[in-house]
Amino acid sequence: MHVTAPEPIEFSVGVEGMTCASCVNRVERFLRKADGVSSASVNLATERATVLVDPTVAGRAEVEAAIVAAGYDVRPERATDSMALTLDDADPDADLRAQEMRELGLKALVSVVVALAIMALMLWPDILGMPMVELNWLLFIPATFVQFWAGGVFLRAALRQARHRTVSMDTLVAMGTMAAWGYSTAVTLAPALVTDAGIEPVTYFDSSTMIIGLILAGRWLEARAKARASGAVAALVGLSARTARVVSDGTEVDVPVEEVRPGDLVRVRPGEKVPVDGVVVSGSSSLDESMLTGEPVPVLREPGDEVIGATVNGEGTLVMRTTHVGRDAVLGQIVRMVREAQASKAPVQRLADRVTEWFVPLVIVLAAVTFAAWWAVGPEPALTNALVSAVSVLIIACPCAMGLATPTAIMVGSGRAAESGLLFRGGAALEAAGRVDTVVFDKTGTLTAGRPSVAAVRVAPGFGEADLLTLAASAERGSEHPLGAAVVAEAERRGLTLGTPEGFAATGGRGVRAEVGGRRVLVGSRAFLAEAGISADVSAVGASSERPLTEVLVAVDSTFAGALEMADEVKPTAAAAVRELRERGLEVHLLSGDSQAAATAVATEIGIDHVQAEAQPADKTAYVSALRRQGRSVAMVGDGINDAPALAAADVGIAIGTGTDVALEASEVTLVGGDPRLVGAAIRASRGTLRVIRQNLGWAFGYNVVLIPVAMGLLYPVLGLRLDPILAAAAMAFSSVSVVLNSLRLRRLPVAPDSPEP
Repeated sequence: MHVTAPEPIEFSVGVEGMTCASCVNRVERFLRKADGVSSASVNLATERATVLVDPTVAGRAEVEAAIVAAGYDVRPERATDSMALTLDDADPDADLRAQEMRELGLKALVSVVVALAIMALMLWPDILGMPMVELNWLLFIPATFVQFWAGGVFLRAALRQARHRTVSMDTLVAMGTMAAWGYSTAVTLAPALVTDAGIEPVTYFDSSTMIIGLILAGRWLEARAKARASGAVAALVGLSARTARVVSDGTEVDVPVEEVRPGDLVRVRPGEKVPVDGVVVSGSSSLDESMLTGEPVPVLREPGDEVIGATVNGEGTLVMRTTHVGRDAVLGQIVRMVREAQASKAPVQRLADRVTEWFVPLVIVLAAVTFAAWWAVGPEPALTNALVSAVSVLIIACPCAMGLATPTAIMVGSGRAAESGLLFRGGAALEAAGRVDTVVFDKTGTLTAGRPSVAAVRVAPGFGEADLLTLAASAERGSEHPLGAAVVAEAERRGLTLGTPEGFAATGGRGVRAEVGGRRVLVGSRAFLAEAGISADVSAVGASSERPLTEVLVAVDSTFAGALEMADEVKPTAAAAVRELRERGLEVHLLSGDSQAAATAVATEIGIDHVQAEAQPADKTAYVSALRRQGRSVAMVGDGINDAPALAAADVGIAIGTGTDVALEASEVTLVGGDPRLVGAAIRASRGTLRVIRQNLGWAFGYNVVLIPVAMGLLYPVLGLRLDPILAAAAMAFSSVSVVLNSLRLRRLPVAPDSPEP
């Protein structure tokens, strides 16, 4: 008996104690070594690890054990059985983050105040009229309090990592501040150690406390900025309605939206938000779907039409039957996709990951070399100068900025894109879209409205128009293709009674076959009928070969029965979408399973020069693959089942959100609305985000390349320039905050259609 292996499961775990990119690398290494874990990605900005595990080998307990083994703590998860969409879906760690921010703020404030008081007393010791030896005892008490209370976060983390034979940014801070505090304490307790050597008993309590205060202040500012970075997801969650008006047994009751269940009838009055996903049962109204799709024009919804939760009803009253609620609804899925994208890594992050593997150990070595060099050949007092320079090297180094450079930009960029109806599956998709130089569009449902209609019915001798349409529509009842839906809609409009198709089979992009009332019916393209050995003489049924209309041919019992001529309007924004892409230097192609005449007519109308018609799914895949072999970076845009292989074959698959589930699963980018201008918006969002990532990484690397040598004192022999530890701490804190603030600029990125060039 064949046993199917269980599908891997993916989940995320909050990680406490990470402060820099080296922490991220260590957690990832331990997770990947754990049994049953096939992949692991850790995000410093969200402080969460996303893992893919074999459920027969490992589960959450094994993953958490690997995190602990790496030297870090697991953030407790809030258990809930509710399917309701809440702010926890935007940031499940929001409450804990808020508590940590309050603690950081308090400790930073106390540390800075104490440091300023110590500095004032050291600059003006005459205020108290005490000699320096006695004054040091007075300074020792508050400095020690700050060192072990506020600075305890660094000490505990460094000790924990030492037990696991690793180092991080906390190690550098702990070593630097403890060195300054330890030297000062020794001078305070035993001043003869330095005075006997002719060295003034100067302490550095002000440096140790101020370093702690500035770094904690930097982390507080960083935490605030990261909270703002997740604001887009919180805004999406905030769109959801809080109550719904449920209709039951002729009465209406307002209930919390989380109590609504699939199958419930819900009434939506004019001006109200649609509370859940559903299908209109009665009434008609225009709905504002702009908050999800970016489309400003209201959309008419009538009985049988699907409606999306969080959209806004217009002037009519609707009664709808609930289909999906909470996290299963469209809004819930969008929130999930955005969170997954924000938690993912872009390939560009790999460079920073490789560097930080050895960065912190290198800094410790450089600090040791600095101390030894200054002590050996530096000016007097050599020991003091050696200590100050070594502490500056330890403090100035900042892998924090390298760790935050990419994830913060992805968090903000993907969130900003989601606000305009663009959903990226992850950082890799966000990065790949920025490299695209060729865009290949499907036609039906992508550049055209996707709501074709039957313009004419042409019948062969021996068949009636109603009979032909009835058989064709009955066969198409099982199809998801827009042309099939149009045939069914036309038959229903005429009041024809449709049969039940048996043995239904669809050949993607070509046609369907079924048995209706004992008769074998084929509906599809000329090639589809030819493969079945059926010759279709379209001219004999009076079909117009001059007009660029799509032909749907029908055969009954192996005999050509007639042709349905389909009309499909080009989307009003299609030409603008193509024009923007061409202005950006991209090459645009049209790839369609339709006839050459119909495809060429659409391409001419919207300005596309490269056209491939009558393409089957395999042809579309081959076409995309051929472009890639030419060295092009290809984005494929489609919406149907027949587009799925080509979407998967492209560098970036872009699915129209109104398309089929198969197409959506095969794509890396989803356009929630049907506006083709969103393709240009996706590329614009990607390039804007990548630009910020490169800026962040450039700053993070450049900062260390320039300032570490200064901290070591390499410029001292030439310019007499040294870096005070306090200035080093301020610079280190500023570097991390500046990276996050630069990423936050993406919140103003012009992504929506008609946005100007960024």
